[in-house]
Amino acid sequence: MVGTSAQWPPHRDHAVETPAASTAIPPPPLSHSTQILAALGLQANRPFHRDSVFLFLLALGPMVWLAIMGFSAFQPLSWQTIWSPAFLSVALWQPLFEELLFRGVIQGQLRQSRWGQKAWVGLSMANLIVSLLFALAHLASHSISWSLLVFAPSLCFGFVRDRFASVYPAIALHVFYNTGYFLLIGEAVLRHSR
Repeated sequence: MVGTSAQWPPHRDHAVETPAASTAIPPPPLSHSTQILAALGLQANRPFHRDSVFLFLLALGPMVWLAIMGFSAFQPLSWQTIWSPAFLSVALWQPLFEELLFRGVIQGQLRQSRWGQKAWVGLSMANLIVSLLFALAHLASHSISWSLLVFAPSLCFGFVRDRFASVYPAIALHVFYNTGYFLLIGEAVLRHSR
């Protein structure tokens, strides 16, 4: 067969041409606002509501509430109290603002450093430091024992913040924990938190 060398494929060792690295189009840089939102954890990166770890931490709440009920009186809230500004504050607004500040701003900034990303038993140093600050902040309006008790849930909130690179799972978990706790333990604790 004469002339077969001019047929396909060409003589370049059958390699496919790719654009040179200098001619490749780089991805567009992230805007400053997008970088800030990502650092604060205000981007939903992946769905958390189906994650087994998140669901386990969600189920942990009722188990803890039942244990607490064994040590304190069961005083469910009245319907009038549930719709009060005080209940909405402890169940919704305080968790929202606390998570935005502690897990969003502070943990987000600490995670930017190399030492903040280091982990100990699966918990980042940023999470451990923020949880300590979170417990100390509760000393302003609560007893020492109450402040120490919020350290463990704070570690859970920080863990899901790190796991999903988003503050939304931490907000959802915190709202759930507070709502259930105040619904079940109720009146006496709510009166002291005002």
